[in-house]
Amino acid sequence: MSVLKLDYQDAYQLLARRLKEARELAGLTQIQVAAIIHKSQSYVTKCETGEKRVDVIELLIFSKIYHRDPSFFTDDISPLVQPF
Repeated sequence: MSVLKLDYQDAYQLLARRLKEARELAGLTQIQVAAIIHKSQSYVTKCETGEKRVDVIELLIFSKIYHRDPSFFTDDISPLVQPF
């Protein structure tokens, strides 16, 4: 069971890194993104460091802001997530 938890943790960390990468590719600062979504800069930081888990709705919002298909964030993660 602990191996599964590690895999999920790896997946969350990869998602966090992809969020930061997408923001940087979009040429936006954390402050700019926070203003767009009406959240604090620390919220964006927590999403990008994995301290806050991003749900599917939040991911779709980020994908629209960064002009990225949701698959940009999930394709590398999919192999890490196993249902058993």
